[in-house]
Amino acid sequence: MLNAKIVIPARLASTRLPEKLLRVVAGKSILQRTYEAASRSRRAASMIVAVDDPRLLAEVERFGGNAMMTSVDCQSGTDRVAEAALADDQADVFVNVQGDEPEIDPDAIDLVVDLLEQHPEAYAATLATPIRDAADLKNPNCVKVVLETGGYALYFSRSPIPLPRDQDFQALVDHDPPLCWQHIGLYAYRREVLQWFTQQAPSPLELTERLEQLRLLEAGRRIVVGKIDHPAIGIDTEEDLRAFERKLAAEG
Repeated sequence: MLNAKIVIPARLASTRLPEKLLRVVAGKSILQRTYEAASRSRRAASMIVAVDDPRLLAEVERFGGNAMMTSVDCQSGTDRVAEAALADDQADVFVNVQGDEPEIDPDAIDLVVDLLEQHPEAYAATLATPIRDAADLKNPNCVKVVLETGGYALYFSRSPIPLPRDQDFQALVDHDPPLCWQHIGLYAYRREVLQWFTQQAPSPLELTERLEQLRLLEAGRRIVVGKIDHPAIGIDTEEDLRAFERKLAAEG
């Protein structure tokens, strides 16, 4: 059985919602709520927050979590996960959980670990959910993934893929079984692929689409994709924060 570790890469700066991970909702920071939700995973044996700022480190220590400082030179969350992997020689698999997803489903975390266990030839595992709105298919902020019949990713793109030649986007997203899939940015990586990833320059397709997972596909490293019904909602804007507050209040 694979030994899995959750790594939450946490960066203090954020453009649309400044210092969002430290924002407090009903007595707990967004980072604490994400940590507590992820900790309910059954497959992960341990968890750590890979931070870039002493204030985040202090916050994790305040609520009793595990954290480590990572280099200011890390260019992405994946780089922080890789740095955490280098500091841990026990785990086989590292699950990258975004710090701004306080409603992350622990079952989704377990699923990506299970996928790597079931597919030994896969270097990484991630998730996708059906696209049912034509506007989402056209939206470049909604990342799409095309899958082969075996469940592996063929390509990720910000463009509408597949593209209907007759331009009937609604008929395409209404297709049953689903043809259009939105990529969910939850990843499980094997240790060796993280080490490889940080030693490679960004690939041409990665730079074109601004999607770092294309670095793996372009190098022939397979990504297996699990399917879920609904994605976790991240906190990106002030309105997202207010909506989350309202939801918690309604739940009592």
